[in-house]
Amino acid sequence: MACPFLNDPVDEGAALLRRELNLRREMVIRPRIDVLAFPDSCLVERYRFTSQSIIYIHNLIRPYIRNITKRSHALTSQQILCVALRFFANGSFLYNVGDAENLSKSTVGRAIRKVCLALKRLLPNFVVFPGSKPVTAIKEEFHKIAGFPDVIGCIDGTHIPITAPSRNEAKYVNRKSTHSINVQIVCDAACIISDVEAKWPGSFHDSRIYSESNLSNRLQRGEFDGLLLGDRGYPCQPRLLTPYPDPEPGPQENFNQAHCRTRARVETTIGLLKARFQCLRHLRVAPERASDIIVACVVLHNIATIRGEQQPAVQIEDPDDDDDPIHPPAIQDGEAVRDTICNNHFNN
Repeated sequence: MACPFLNDPVDEGAALLRRELNLRREMVIRPRIDVLAFPDSCLVERYRFTSQSIIYIHNLIRPYIRNITKRSHALTSQQILCVALRFFANGSFLYNVGDAENLSKSTVGRAIRKVCLALKRLLPNFVVFPGSKPVTAIKEEFHKIAGFPDVIGCIDGTHIPITAPSRNEAKYVNRKSTHSINVQIVCDAACIISDVEAKWPGSFHDSRIYSESNLSNRLQRGEFDGLLLGDRGYPCQPRLLTPYPDPEPGPQENFNQAHCRTRARVETTIGLLKARFQCLRHLRVAPERASDIIVACVVLHNIATIRGEQQPAVQIEDPDDDDDPIHPPAIQDGEAVRDTICNNHFNN
């Protein structure tokens, strides 16, 4: 039998005797990193936020993430937040984040989970449709882009790749034969996200997600005075306008050009979201956990935009409808609204 007084007994008998003698390994406390001691340029590169914004976010979620005790040299709430921000920013494996922060993989996983659930609580405060500004101001900001009237939001879907789940795997296979979550995003002219649906498998089409969303029901009930702009992946409806599929020269072409320039804001917003939080390039977690991470990143994106944080370089992705064979037919009332706007505002 191996010696039970060695730190790593090599057989079961030695390990049993060690437990009986109550011999414990010496606890090794890894040195903690003081994140806020770094200059803001380093913080933005690694965490996507300056020190003042990190303090602001920490003050918002501290009650939900702090450890009740300090046993075993527990992380402070600020350290928990910074660990999660580092994962959101670079999207690396948990052990890579742990190595960078001098933490174990399990500690990193728990920190990310805590922060995700805390930020999810803030969703109603930071993601509000049609926005925190008056509706008239939102319409004016959209109108300045290309002269399109009465717009209160632009809508689009984007796929967030995930690892193949163990349950209902087929539902998450999208039209490109990869596994993903199809996320519906609505934004305003300032690239602030005003609505998000992050629970749908990749096999679900944009039009179905919209038709079953709470936002669609609210628009149909007439709760908002304004229009959404969407691509051809959506049906043309009285409150959701899509471009003409085969525009005639003149007003219809002018309508489509203005529609395209205005709707480009949602593509820019999605590009900013994914560039700022590289974890959204591929999530190696179960779909339910992936949905929570996406929502957390949306909340953080709005906080960063509102606080004027440095924007990352954006690579606009190809529109998802370019190779999408499904183009839902327009509704007659929707076509009538589209024709009225086309004739009244784009006849020159």
